[in-house]
Amino acid sequence: MDRYAVLGWPAAHSKSPPMQRRFAEQTGQRMTYEAIEIRPEALADALKRFHAEGWKGFNITLPHKLAVVALCERVSARACIAGAANCLLRTEAGWSGDNTDGEGLIRDLHNQGMPVRGRRVLVLGAGGAARGVLKPLLDEKPAELTLSSRNPWKPEEIAQQFKPYGAIRPCTHLALKGDRYDLIVNATSAGHSGQIPRLPGQLVAEGGACYDLSYGTAFEPFRAWAQEQHAEKIADGLGMLVEQGAASFELWRGMRPQTADVIRRLRAGA
Repeated sequence: MDRYAVLGWPAAHSKSPPMQRRFAEQTGQRMTYEAIEIRPEALADALKRFHAEGWKGFNITLPHKLAVVALCERVSARACIAGAANCLLRTEAGWSGDNTDGEGLIRDLHNQGMPVRGRRVLVLGAGGAARGVLKPLLDEKPAELTLSSRNPWKPEEIAQQFKPYGAIRPCTHLALKGDRYDLIVNATSAGHSGQIPRLPGQLVAEGGACYDLSYGTAFEPFRAWAQEQHAEKIADGLGMLVEQGAASFELWRGMRPQTADVIRRLRAGA
């Protein structure tokens, strides 16, 4: 039985195990999938051990998406551009890293009726989650893409790195004062601590939308903020989770599962 897992710290909350098991049932694949909690300082040794034990692949979640890139034998073009990986595939010598986060986000934004093309888009956060979605967002041709963080140097550095793929306006959260956006994507991990980034005033334009890469209880603080902003549409990242998971499954097993019913069942808690 081929073995897969999601690696994170923490990881017990992840909905990836029931999701991937349903994909396996749907496609008739013989595989197991579980959640494994790995401390950051133990990640390198754990990956060596898992390879020796014959594991086939992993999803990678917080806080490992940046660090895992340096531990891969090779990385895909999109993982290299992002500087982050969320999916590992076994090779003879080690692990091949890929990043399906951006693909998952764009697919779910389309599912949610939240267009990017021609819109003013704000991404909050400058970590691995944000980096993974920037090029796919740029590929959708927004009117403007702003990247905001607490510290000014991170967005500036990332904007320079992504310059070959499109223009990113870097700024701090507080420097957003007076701006309005058609789509705000929260790529911070603040919700996992029951918080949201410190943001100024009214940021959501009339008819605008808010999307959080997190889901479950981690989504609640951003949802409350988006409601206060009178966002027309508000969505969590559960759909993105399923869409990026389907892309990972396709890399591992060579077939893409259907996602709509899995999203519905996970939302219903089934």
